[in-house]
Amino acid sequence: MDVGIVAQKGNNRAAYLAADVRDRLCEADARVHLDEATAATLSEEGRPVDAMDTTDLVVSIGGDGTFLFAARGAGGTPVLGVNLGEVGFLNAVPPDEAVEAVLKEVEAFQDDEMTVREAPRLAATCDGWESAHATNEIVVQGARRGHGGGVCVEVRVDGSLYSGGHADGVLVATPTGSTAYNLSERGPLVHPSVDGLVVNEMCATGGMPPLLIAPDATVSVTLTDSEEAVVISDGREPHPVDVPTEIVVERTGPPVRVAGPSSDFFEALKKLE
Repeated sequence: MDVGIVAQKGNNRAAYLAADVRDRLCEADARVHLDEATAATLSEEGRPVDAMDTTDLVVSIGGDGTFLFAARGAGGTPVLGVNLGEVGFLNAVPPDEAVEAVLKEVEAFQDDEMTVREAPRLAATCDGWESAHATNEIVVQGARRGHGGGVCVEVRVDGSLYSGGHADGVLVATPTGSTAYNLSERGPLVHPSVDGLVVNEMCATGGMPPLLIAPDATVSVTLTDSEEAVVISDGREPHPVDVPTEIVVERTGPPVRVAGPSSDFFEALKKLE
């Protein structure tokens, strides 16, 4: 069995925990691949995170941001999250249980009994370009936010006009992402058991309230009256687009596959207070 380990960059605690997990996995005859940054901390050779999709299990050690980073490289490979962060919506395993939890998943894989939960991903397309796949949200916004910034938008859901006017931008979030950027933009919390997407205009002038739509709906955002705009996937890799243009956001595959125990959604919410 091949196991990839991705630890939070610049966090020595995460790197040394990764080494402990690696050592125990090797004792269990698993082949282990550390991400390059973690391996460098330990004076070893590692594997690029975007090559972790060739493993059978990826272990993320850090906060939710590390999980998103690991999942981006994992593709359809199951990801088990060890939480060193403050909230832990995606990382359910505490650090003192990391070794046991990983070994349990290895045993389940070897017995063909591993169970995983799936979380949707989103992608944006525009003029032949496709964004990196997002676990939390796709954001379409003006080149800058605030007074004198933003962009004029028309938002359609499955071809029907939902809203139009001036806004800083438009955010489309998964249930996983409802507790992230969407929440800071006054969007609704969505329980993980609810299958849908959130459409949320950001600081709109006379816009509509946030909307929960079907999981397979197509959201199109037409931009006008701005020299430039950007499309951002999970807070990374802003891609500039010329205006006027239309960006289409919809569900894409493969979904994120989450291994190990589930986080208690309501307990995690308390940590946001």
